[in-house]
Amino acid sequence: MQMNFDDEKIAFIGAGQMATALASGFARSFVLPTAISACDPSEEARERFLSAVGDGVKISGVMGDVVSDATIVFLAVKPQVMFAALEELSTSVTPDHLVVSIAAGIPLKQLESRMPSGTRVIRVMPNTPCLVGKGASGISAGKHATPGDVELITTLLQTAGLAEVFPESLLDAVTGLSGSGPAYAFQIIEALSDGGVKVGLPRAAATRLAAQTLLGAAEMVLRTGRHPAELKDGVTSPGGTTIAALHALEQGGLRAALMDAVEASTVRSRELGAG
Repeated sequence: MQMNFDDEKIAFIGAGQMATALASGFARSFVLPTAISACDPSEEARERFLSAVGDGVKISGVMGDVVSDATIVFLAVKPQVMFAALEELSTSVTPDHLVVSIAAGIPLKQLESRMPSGTRVIRVMPNTPCLVGKGASGISAGKHATPGDVELITTLLQTAGLAEVFPESLLDAVTGLSGSGPAYAFQIIEALSDGGVKVGLPRAAATRLAAQTLLGAAEMVLRTGRHPAELKDGVTSPGGTTIAALHALEQGGLRAALMDAVEASTVRSRELGAG
């Protein structure tokens, strides 16, 4: 089904990195910059948002200025200040708005309880590669959100990468894997670059090679649909260089460390929700 975005106006409460990444993706696809607005107390954040998304974007330091004309409101503030933001927002949001939270850990039930009765709420866990159109987002619908609402938000998020619908019970796990995951990948790229420098490569070239290698490997997984272990075996010759390297990674505990990282982030997301 082809979605029509001509009548949609999108407001972001919070103009930080994640809001900027999503808005940039929307503006590259279906949504005109003139249909996008953002509110943030930081003038620096507002200016970065405007620069990234394009001329015509409305920016303000007052929530009511951007919510009044919006049809979709993205809550893009940090979890620790979400409830204070909702208290301020409560006089502006109505059941006619579709509210989308991208805050880690805060359950739909808590969000809905702080909005007018019947407000349609969707919870999303995106990640920062949305900024370059390669994001990964998990989506869960609140009790008043319609299938059309879910389809609308899914289509929007697909302009910035992959978007999949999950039960809310799995969103903390999505946070642990793909929400925090870019940081794991950046650290791996940095470490691979360090390794390249150690064996003689120039730093800039080592970083480019490391980043492109991860990009290419990820694209092979997505395009072929083959199991990563199968693709790994395709690179690994008997008695060759790759199996020696894989042995070193096993000895260093890479696999366990990454699994622990996903679990630690998931647990922290649950703690934020409980708090």
